[in-house]
Amino acid sequence: MKVAAGVAGLALLLGACASDDDDAGDSNGSGEDLQVGLAFDIGGRGDRSFNDSAAAGIERARDELGIEFQELSPNPDGSNRGELLRELADGGHDPIFGIGYAFFEEMDTVAEEYPEVQFVRVDGPPSDLDNVAVMTFADHEGSFLMGVAAALTTESGEVGIIGGNEGAVINAFGAGFKQGVEAADPGIEITDQRLASGEDPSGFADAAGARVAAEAMYERGIDVIYTPAGDSNVGTFQAAADAGAWAIGTDSDQYETVGDPELQDVILTSMLKRVDTAVFESISTYADEGSVESKAYDLSDEGVGYATSGGFLDDITDELEEYKQQIIDGEIEVSSTE
Repeated sequence: MKVAAGVAGLALLLGACASDDDDAGDSNGSGEDLQVGLAFDIGGRGDRSFNDSAAAGIERARDELGIEFQELSPNPDGSNRGELLRELADGGHDPIFGIGYAFFEEMDTVAEEYPEVQFVRVDGPPSDLDNVAVMTFADHEGSFLMGVAAALTTESGEVGIIGGNEGAVINAFGAGFKQGVEAADPGIEITDQRLASGEDPSGFADAAGARVAAEAMYERGIDVIYTPAGDSNVGTFQAAADAGAWAIGTDSDQYETVGDPELQDVILTSMLKRVDTAVFESISTYADEGSVESKAYDLSDEGVGYATSGGFLDDITDELEEYKQQIIDGEIEVSSTE
């Protein structure tokens, strides 16, 4: 532990003696007094996807608000998530972010132990605790547009999805994607494969498994694969490059983050999940108000969207925008479940 129990107790006492107007954040909007903690999900910084988007958000807060931060990554099976949150809390960090759905149980448990600390979970179910805010995303809406893009691009009439697991978040990606494909062309065949069962997070760090799964799909004639699988996505990109086919990334603009020109050439687009925005806005709000409220991001506020890097969508962007506006206007309702 980085702070002795006695010091932590003194901090609680001082907090109790503070006036009601003495919020934890710097009320003038500056974050110079904030020590922010961030615990990544499996894969950590460098996954070129979900975690790296969170990293971009906290770095923006450092550059624009003047915060300081500490980041930690879990072990390969993610079994020490709770320990990471406790380490950050004992180190005096506030607010503390847990990146990923898998933090939902550990964060609520730890938040009860540190009621004076603001916790923010990116993805996952709502929390009943006053000091836990949850940032969620309409993954199904963004994925719908990826389905449309796949349907308008495929030449074989067969598309696929390789998800990290069978959990609720990835199921929403899959549901939206399938609805988008069917809206654009109900005659297209869709193959759905997952790299791990249930909520098992190992599928988000299995590039080799993703590559094998993608190779099998491409060999069968599928020519566009949507891959919401975190750090595993690179395996699908590699298989796409070998097959001369398309892949669709997730979370970040993976055309920009993949770091390999040969792989860039096969990334049709990426479903943008603006974790960076959620992290930055949460820190900014905490600096202003001393607390953070849960928020749901969707297409209407550009919390989800799609990347146009590479120019591969140029011929279908108008159609994608039409579908996007219909979703925003409520003319198309996208379900998060099948």
